[in-house]
Amino acid sequence: MGNCILVSPGVLESENSLDLLDIMGNFSYDDNVTFLDYGAAPCHNQYCPVFQRVAPPFLAVTCAAAALGTGALLVALAKRPHAWGWPQSRALVAQLAAAMGLFAAVLPAVAVGAGQGWRLGGGLCRVTHLLWHWSLFAQGLLLGSGCCCGSVWCRWDPRSRRLAVATWAGALVLATPAALTSGTAAAPEVSCLRRSVDVLSPLYLLHLGLCLGLFLLLPAGLLVAVLAAPRLRAGWEPGAGASWLFFALWVPYGVGLAVDFLLRAQLLQPTCGTFERFDYALGLSEGLGVLHCCLGPAALLAARLCRRGDGTGGSC
Repeated sequence: MGNCILVSPGVLESENSLDLLDIMGNFSYDDNVTFLDYGAAPCHNQYCPVFQRVAPPFLAVTCAAAALGTGALLVALAKRPHAWGWPQSRALVAQLAAAMGLFAAVLPAVAVGAGQGWRLGGGLCRVTHLLWHWSLFAQGLLLGSGCCCGSVWCRWDPRSRRLAVATWAGALVLATPAALTSGTAAAPEVSCLRRSVDVLSPLYLLHLGLCLGLFLLLPAGLLVAVLAAPRLRAGWEPGAGASWLFFALWVPYGVGLAVDFLLRAQLLQPTCGTFERFDYALGLSEGLGVLHCCLGPAALLAARLCRRGDGTGGSC
């Protein structure tokens, strides 16, 4: 995941071609290699060496900050269990912390693979993608349930436990296509690829649709629901507003995925300049989303402190 691999024009023209510009530069070009002429100058992409230089320290720092923030959040949940009430019940916040921790746990492997090549094999590559997306879908479903039926999380009873099991199981099912579409390739060193199938393959289209649903349709639907239903407007309180940070950070990446598909499927006319600039845009948008695992715990803690300072610490 995140490695830049050498791609030849023959691969680009193949029915089973690999991505050019996958997440955080998986399919970026080497700056010394000439590729297909799209009616402009030969394509010389500078993103790949920049990614290999910047991604490992960025992911390492993000992972460390996420570990500290998640640990502090879990300590706060354990020390003051009654300070967490609607719209951020303790059961919901604890699961959000677990999901963010799961996401941060895969970052070291991603960082090492970005800088030194993927050496853990194809099976662990797929597991990494599975855990990455499992954590994201779990957070999306948890935030959606907290917004629309947050009272369920007020108590950790059989009803909330059933919802928790259904949420995590559903997120795992939704993340499975990500694992099935990932794989490894050696060009010139082994890389863990986000997409090793054709962009129009049914499996990738399913994965893409699920990601767009998570990053774009779900936040849009929740926003409409909150604005339309007065009962749900409590979600705009500072406590729940911090939870919306997840969607704010990932929406740009969802837009990038949609544009990337249009370019890949040639529904938008690609040019060398388009690919060269879009590589940076897609990488930066995913980097922004990755920050949720370290900014999320800090935002939840800050929101709780603000509510306590205002004397508005509520309960279900």
